[in-house]
Amino acid sequence: MGKLYVLKPSRLVLALAILIGLLAVVLVVSAVSAEPAAGLRQGGGPGNATPNDVSRVARQLYCPVCPNTPLDVCETQACQDWRELIRQKLSAGASDREIVDYFVQQYGQRVLAQPQARGFNLLVWIIPAAALLAGAGALAAVLRAWSARRRATAMPVSPPTQNELPADYVARIERELSARSR
Repeated sequence: MGKLYVLKPSRLVLALAILIGLLAVVLVVSAVSAEPAAGLRQGGGPGNATPNDVSRVARQLYCPVCPNTPLDVCETQACQDWRELIRQKLSAGASDREIVDYFVQQYGQRVLAQPQARGFNLLVWIIPAAALLAGAGALAAVLRAWSARRRATAMPVSPPTQNELPADYVARIERELSARSR
């Protein structure tokens, strides 16, 4: 049976911190990659704004009235009006980027589902990457320390000679071997 390794509380906290950091990075990366390219129109041309087109733009915005509610799912009258405004602007030929910029101009940066990567908001992009690098470095250090400790405590793997074995043990083995050969 193998040994059961038990982590010390400090190492357990470190391992949990690394896992949480990696989870945060994965969530940020998946959220960023799920967003469509800014400014690209998908779907029909002017006059053909579909509900999917409206949702694509609305997903990039948060409701300016309701806290932490994406514009594409908010059911307040104001959000329904803003989705209609998005539909009208798309039908008039406005790009996704122009519509998002309009909402930012009207209501400020807080309406963006994905903060712009400049100024103070740059921390939203830098901190997860720094946490990932720090976590990877900490994990490498822990693994290096565990490996060094295992090498230091490892016993030499050479078979014992007859001189190293106790005499009574050798006598017992010889008795058992002679009893088997009869």
